[in-house]
Amino acid sequence: MTATDDVLIAIDNGLRTLFGTVHASRPAPAAPTAAALEGDDRRLAGALMRVNHVGEVCAQALYQAQALTARSPELRRQMMRAAREETDHLAWTQQRLDELGDHPSRLNPLWYAGAFGIGLLAGRFGDRVSLGFVVETERQVEQHLAGHLDRLPAHDTASRAIVEQMMHDEARHADEAQAAGGADLPLPVRMLMRAAAKVMTVTAHRI
Repeated sequence: MTATDDVLIAIDNGLRTLFGTVHASRPAPAAPTAAALEGDDRRLAGALMRVNHVGEVCAQALYQAQALTARSPELRRQMMRAAREETDHLAWTQQRLDELGDHPSRLNPLWYAGAFGIGLLAGRFGDRVSLGFVVETERQVEQHLAGHLDRLPAHDTASRAIVEQMMHDEARHADEAQAAGGADLPLPVRMLMRAAAKVMTVTAHRI
C-alpha cells in the first residue's frame, strides 16, 4: 500500500472509532450472572467503564499513528495487530456502557486527536522509542485497570470479566513491545505520561 492508502485507512479507523459501530473479533468475556446493578453501584460502574472506553479510543489513535510512522514493516504489522485487539476492548466497553444505560465520554474526539498527535510524535523518534512508548503506556494501563478492579462493585461480574481480560491483553502488548526492542523512556517522560493520563481519567469519569 502507498502512504496515501495508509493515511486514508487511519482516517477511516478514526471515524469508525468515534462515530461508527465497532465490532469485536472475540466475544465479550463471559461472567457468572449477577443481580442487576442499581443506584450508586450502577453509576460507579458506568463511570469506570466510560474511562476504560476512553482508554480504548486513545489506544486506537496511538496505534494507528505509530503504525503510520513506523520505520520497519515488522513494527507496522505489530502495531496493527495490537490495534485489532484493542478494537475488541473498544467494542466490549461500549457494549457494557449500553448495558449499564450509560454513555461514552462526550470529549472522545478531543481524546482521539490528542492521542493521535502523541503517537505521531513518539513515532518520529524512531522505532525503539515508539516501542518503548507502547511498553510504558501499556504498563500504566495495567495499573489503571487493576485499580478499577478494586473499585468496581464486587457483584458486577460482567464489568470485572472485561477488565480482567483487558489487563491480560495489555500486559502481553507491553511484553511484545519490550521483546521487540523497546527503549526505556526517561523518567520525566514517564511522569508526564502519568500526569496526562490522570487528567484524562478524572475528566472522563464525569464527562
